Amino acid sequence: MDFQFDEQLTMVRDMARDFADKELLPRATKHDRQEALEPEVVPMMAELGLLGLTVPEEYGGAGMGNLPLAAVLIEINRACASTGVTLSVHNSLIGAPLNKFGTDAQKREWLPKLASGEVIGAYCLTEANAGSDAAALVTTATADGDEYVLDGTKMWVTNGGIAGLFIVYARTDPDASKSRGISAFLVPRDTPGVSVGKHELKTGIRGSSTTEVLFEGARIPKTNLLGDLNRGFHLAMDTLDGGRIGIAAQSVGIGQACLDASIKYSHDRHQFDRPIGDFQAIQWKLADMSTRLEGARMLTFRAALMRDKKEPCSQAAAQAKLWASQTANFCADECLQIHGGAGYTDDFHVERLFRDARICEIYEGASDIQRIVIARSLLAV
Repeated sequence: MDFQFDEQLTMVRDMARDFADKELLPRATKHDRQEALEPEVVPMMAELGLLGLTVPEEYGGAGMGNLPLAAVLIEINRACASTGVTLSVHNSLIGAPLNKFGTDAQKREWLPKLASGEVIGAYCLTEANAGSDAAALVTTATADGDEYVLDGTKMWVTNGGIAGLFIVYARTDPDASKSRGISAFLVPRDTPGVSVGKHELKTGIRGSSTTEVLFEGARIPKTNLLGDLNRGFHLAMDTLDGGRIGIAAQSVGIGQACLDASIKYSHDRHQFDRPIGDFQAIQWKLADMSTRLEGARMLTFRAALMRDKKEPCSQAAAQAKLWASQTANFCADECLQIHGGAGYTDDFHVERLFRDARICEIYEGASDIQRIVIARSLLAV
């Protein structure tokens, strides 16, 4: 596979890098401390076309693919992981399935709003007893004339507090086996009976909005069904392939930030009358961080390119997500060790990177789930 960026992709990546360095990095600590993005950040990303990066041009987007999105997400997450996951979910978990599975009317109504930033999207799958076992969800969508009535509670919804559109997974056939009776729905935030619940206080990515979303007799027209009836679980798993590539890119970005900070500190910090970068113990840490990161980057780009080519990519996405998320945590741990006691304080942004990295092995499918996906693919051959 050729990962040589052409002129257009190089320009998009460099634009994202410039935006991340100038606008996000100076705000990242504030995002973390106030547990919210600064209000101007999302409009700035919309202005740059980042919110509609994969939306077709006919709907107001940039018409690019998963490889450009991965390259952009690496740069954004290198500066601010809270902004990075907000952008990733909006593109990978909302825009992508709407574009792939939506009707013409649904795409005309919502894709321009997503691309312009008029509406931010959120993905409602997880429940209290349906995390890794997503098919165990109990939220229901009951047919009533020309409408469906939604009842249930979703947890850990990224963008929950700022979203104007939810993709909601609910049980439409209670008599079917767990995964066969689930459907997906487009649910506008202003639908009566839809409310945002508890805002989660998190270890990391604190600037991203993570909430409960409640559905209490929420009525939506049957035309809001996304994809085929009772085929929502398939839609969810297909969507998560793209989401996992997004989190792999986030992991690479966080890991790169850790390596960059470690290199700088290794030049600046002196012990025993010399820069600590002169010591082999530090050099080996930097070498291991760099090598693992390059592997994670290539796995991520490979999975993204396969998805762009419409090739089966579940195994590749799981491999990228598994290795990249472990690499992010490895790099964060080594970075903190290199910084020593200073890295354990908020005098450096190292402690934020350490906290942000941890979630990468949990959401969009924990590392254990990625291993199951990979193993099943191998054993099915």
